Amino acid sequence: MRRAGRSDYPPGASTFPYHRSIAPMMGVLFGLVAIEATVTHVLIALWSLPAALILSALSLMLALWLAFFIRSLRTRPVALTGEELVWPSGSLRAMVISLSQVARRVDHWTLDGLRREGLFNAALIAYPNIVLELDPPARFRQRTIRYVAHRLDDPQAFNAALDALLPGHD
Repeated sequence: MRRAGRSDYPPGASTFPYHRSIAPMMGVLFGLVAIEATVTHVLIALWSLPAALILSALSLMLALWLAFFIRSLRTRPVALTGEELVWPSGSLRAMVISLSQVARRVDHWTLDGLRREGLFNAALIAYPNIVLELDPPARFRQRTIRYVAHRLDDPQAFNAALDALLPGHD
């Protein structure tokens, strides 16, 4: 698997953002982490100042990582090239799938059913609005992936571009 950023896409690749759908929920998570960390660190400081300082340093590193991750949602969009589908989840992970593996778009699903079959859900904490079935299934890390899901800002534009590249597919 290779990392896929905007600069990695070939000229003419169609990109589809998802940051407007996912980043607000990640921002709420960031705020909750900040509140929890502040309260916890104050309470721990009453018990042990060195432990509170160590925990604060770790929390600061986590907060910085989360901020950079939220930013990466904007810089690593889903992309359709002539032969591949790049399916990232920010800088966290990405699958690069051959378009020949895309069997169909799934219109009705339950996440539990898809998870049992092997799901790569790049939508993270959002409910996906695009699900594609892969045939043959792909390998990602030590898992067999039959479905990929995402929460795109403009799913209709993605569907139109996918249909243009895969004539005869739903």
